[in-house]
Amino acid sequence: MKKHNFSAGPCILPKEVLLKASEAVMDFNGSGLSLIEISHRSKDFVAVMEKARSLALELLDLKDKGYTALFLQGGASLQFLMVAYNLLENKAGYLNTGTWSDKAIKEARLFGEVVEVGSSKDEDFKYIPKGYTVPKGLDYLHLTSNNTIYGTQFKKFPKTDAPLICDMSSDIFSRSLDFSQFDLIYAGAQKNMGPAGTTLVVVKDDILGKVSRKIPSMLDYKSHISKDSMFNTPSVFAVYTSMLTLEWLKSRGGISAIEEENEKKARLLYSEIDLNPVFEGYANIEDRSLMNATFNITDEVLKSTFDEMLKEAGVNGLNGHRSVGGYRASMYNALSLESVGVLVDVMSEMERKG
Repeated sequence: MKKHNFSAGPCILPKEVLLKASEAVMDFNGSGLSLIEISHRSKDFVAVMEKARSLALELLDLKDKGYTALFLQGGASLQFLMVAYNLLENKAGYLNTGTWSDKAIKEARLFGEVVEVGSSKDEDFKYIPKGYTVPKGLDYLHLTSNNTIYGTQFKKFPKTDAPLICDMSSDIFSRSLDFSQFDLIYAGAQKNMGPAGTTLVVVKDDILGKVSRKIPSMLDYKSHISKDSMFNTPSVFAVYTSMLTLEWLKSRGGISAIEEENEKKARLLYSEIDLNPVFEGYANIEDRSLMNATFNITDEVLKSTFDEMLKEAGVNGLNGHRSVGGYRASMYNALSLESVGVLVDVMSEMERKG
């Protein structure tokens, strides 16, 4: 039976990417050696790293605009720390939209003053903050573009004189934006780009080198830039598979083309959530995420029946985050409209049974 993978991460990947990656694990470029046993300094892998970095900038339309793309380790969680280590001298602003923002704020407070510019905590993070004022004199303003746990997503981004930093772990490469409005973007690969193990960082070169503290080499963006993202042994398999995914995205027409598909999937599922009395959405309608649709069942008595129906239909990974409960359908780039249709059919059938 075909599985329909709605997991929030590690995420679904294109089948052709998985096939190519599996072949490379057995024999990379006809070398007779596995991708994961060759030297990371070999010409073959250096070419992979260069192509992955170049594709990232190309797809974001940031090539030749003063940005550098890096593939680092430690996940977005390490970036919560690295951003502050490299950029926070006096005071930084953070928009708090949930768990991942909270974690970023916690790390930043180790390095300087943090101003919570806006928050949606008062309503359990069901909405994106609006109507806030960004203070003057910030070293940077940080936000999380998409929130996997609560199913909210920024539709508009704040205007600020301070560098704008964005955690895009769960919606990178999913929608068309003016990415040049951001001075630093970071994203764990395992949400929408590749397997766990590497993190994409895209940084505007001229924002670095302005803090007075000494930064340990491994935590200094400039160290990684100076070594072309090869300062230490990279996550070879994760970088290679991310490169394949970026090639796949480019072959599909890039971000604008995949955005159309993502909008179709989201419209189909949210329409069912809103029309079906068995279910109710979690996030405020105007702030709903294209990537992660969160919803609840209105009668808990029906939950076991619905869960069994999902299993029989091959629907996987639909459980909500443990802190929120309910259900969460993650519709990343590689998820097909067909899979969303299967989920919607199960939900419709649940209404008939209920």
